[in-house]
Amino acid sequence: MSKTVADKLGKGITPQQFIAGMEKNKEAFTEWHNNFVWANEDDREFYESMNNRDDLRCLILMAEWCGDVVRNVPVIFRALENSGIPVEVLIMEDHLDTMDQFLTGGGRAIPVVIFADTGGYVLGTWGPRPAKVQAIMNEFKKHNPDRDAADYQEKIAVARADMMKEYGEGTGYQTVIVKEMRDLLASF
Repeated sequence: MSKTVADKLGKGITPQQFIAGMEKNKEAFTEWHNNFVWANEDDREFYESMNNRDDLRCLILMAEWCGDVVRNVPVIFRALENSGIPVEVLIMEDHLDTMDQFLTGGGRAIPVVIFADTGGYVLGTWGPRPAKVQAIMNEFKKHNPDRDAADYQEKIAVARADMMKEYGEGTGYQTVIVKEMRDLLASF
């Protein structure tokens, strides 16, 4: 069954409205947003070349309380800001029906970046994290399926620390997101 988000197009808020309305993590979000730089001119030109297409829409399922949103969505906003692709934010709690169509490993993980055509047919998704960072969580979940296990919290803390190491200290991870999304966009 092919997924569609036709009923959600036009129901989201703009990136600017999302940032303006943030009550949590606004400072960190804005800092990642302001620290974004194009590491590669070729990538910047690719995203700008998307202006030649008027058939794409982007919905981002997210919430301001999520650390992965705070780190990753500023990059997505910046990468897409000159692409001509309309971007709408769907606050997860207000769109659980959509969230439940885009589970990661059976769970609600955000952000989920959904690219669709003008009719709402889903062409591809990205998220919630760069592939190498997500691989750490996938591996953790494979070996720790029982959330009620006595050592679950201890083990997930280790997995989260490993994920933070993979993200690294600076903005290098942003280039990875730009590339992964570029590869996805180039595929349709």
